[in-house]
Amino acid sequence: MQHKPMLAISLLVCLAGTAVAADLRFKDASQGVLPAGWTAAKTGEGKSNVWKIVADESSPDDGKALAQVSADGPRPLFNLCVADKPNLKDVELTVAVKAVAGKIDQGGGPVWRYQDANNYYIARVNPLENNYRVYKVVKGQRTELDSADMKAAANKWHTIRIVHEGERIRCYLNGKLHLEVTDNTFQKAGKIGLWTKADAQTRFAGVKVSGK
Repeated sequence: MQHKPMLAISLLVCLAGTAVAADLRFKDASQGVLPAGWTAAKTGEGKSNVWKIVADESSPDDGKALAQVSADGPRPLFNLCVADKPNLKDVELTVAVKAVAGKIDQGGGPVWRYQDANNYYIARVNPLENNYRVYKVVKGQRTELDSADMKAAANKWHTIRIVHEGERIRCYLNGKLHLEVTDNTFQKAGKIGLWTKADAQTRFAGVKVSGK
């Protein structure tokens, strides 16, 4: 009888050892600069892709947010900001997104299973187009996997949650499941990050990730 509790504890320790949870919120980051542990990157060429911590009283990260602030990006450019770690395959990722400006494009969203600047998954919300979409970017080319029409107003925070297990991808917006697909393009672990397109000036906060 005494051996059963010990077996259960050993199993929990083993499972915990394979999982990773990271709180990547920006509440302790310094304003005006790229936060430690994050690296800017881009898919395509252009003058945009300027990331820094900004003040935002409405941000869930104690009034701070990580923002892409340049309005110079051409239409084909994807702006990326990638966390140096963790490196995960199966992932549950949450981020708050606030579209601030952009004439060509607005909004954005999280990146996961990021292999390099030309290969990753991305889900994004776009207030200009009134839709929420999930894509894969392979060799720098973006392919839509699923789309849902909806309104997600600019200058308000919206929460995107991604759950990717094996080949199954589920994408939630503000607590509701909108997109669900199966894809096996990227089967290796990768980094997580943030994404905007062209001249989209967007703020991000509340980044949390877990997985293995």
